[in-house]
Amino acid sequence: MGIINQIKEKSKIAQKTIVLPEATDERVLKAAQEIVKEGLAKVVLVGNVETLNAEAAKVGANLEGATIIDPNTFENIDAYVAKLVERRAKKGMTPEKAKEILTTDVNFFGAMMVALGDADGMVSGSDSPTANVLRAGFQVIGPKPGMKTVSSVFIMELKDKVEEYGNILIFGDCAVIPEPNSQQLADIAMGAAETARSVAGIEPKVALMTFSTKGSAKHDSVDVVAEAGKILAESNVDFEFEAELQADAALVAAVGAKKAPESKVAGNANILVFPNLAAGNIGYKLVQRLAGAEAHGPLLQGLAAPINDLSRGCSVSDIVNLTAITSVQAN
Repeated sequence: MGIINQIKEKSKIAQKTIVLPEATDERVLKAAQEIVKEGLAKVVLVGNVETLNAEAAKVGANLEGATIIDPNTFENIDAYVAKLVERRAKKGMTPEKAKEILTTDVNFFGAMMVALGDADGMVSGSDSPTANVLRAGFQVIGPKPGMKTVSSVFIMELKDKVEEYGNILIFGDCAVIPEPNSQQLADIAMGAAETARSVAGIEPKVALMTFSTKGSAKHDSVDVVAEAGKILAESNVDFEFEAELQADAALVAAVGAKKAPESKVAGNANILVFPNLAAGNIGYKLVQRLAGAEAHGPLLQGLAAPINDLSRGCSVSDIVNLTAITSVQAN
């Protein structure tokens, strides 16, 4: 059973409420039908009831079993407005401005549903730039206690050389932070370890990667990675990790044994933390395209509740799968 099928089974058991705010997108309407049909989650769509039902009819989607909420007629909008004013008081938020945002920006409305417990998670981005989804998540939900960094990971499902590398690798950060500092790299590692356990069902072995293995090269960027390892050690994290590994030392047993013989992670890492966004984004796309791996994500991590971002080029199945993942994260 592939990782997505395993996640879907967990999602069926969890039965979380997931809001899909971009409901005017026909892919979202079709995905909502499929999510309800498969019993993956309780679906909330954001928009005008008559408009969405008419759009669904046009594209052949059945919205029976999904809940539709119109922000303009929502009975608890005053509570949502008060919460946004509270969250953004230092930035000069007024009730009038908060109401305007919540009734015109579906991402903020969806995020507020999650913040106030009316939904367990949100999946958006099919019709919004990543920055818009992140802004709503960060301003409304905020970071998880003890975590200052919002980042992302991809769950890479391998098809080839599974005997050598396993069938699941987790790559981060591939979508959010361009040049993470040492604390952010440590936060990415901690978030990825949690994702590994809760979503992928694997025990994390984290490699913080660079172009040097244990002092083989000197550079300021290598020092940033090494310092991240020190932060993890001082934090007494409950997972195995190794800082300053090259990719081959992280993944290939023989190379890991030669370059870092005392490491418990070298040669068998299943979480790869890249030194910057360029390396991470390039890395996951190379593995996806050249090795035929399935890339599930990006999954956002570090927020107090799960909000996940879709690619604007996503398919209906991408929305369905990410909803299942979000449901498992919420559980």
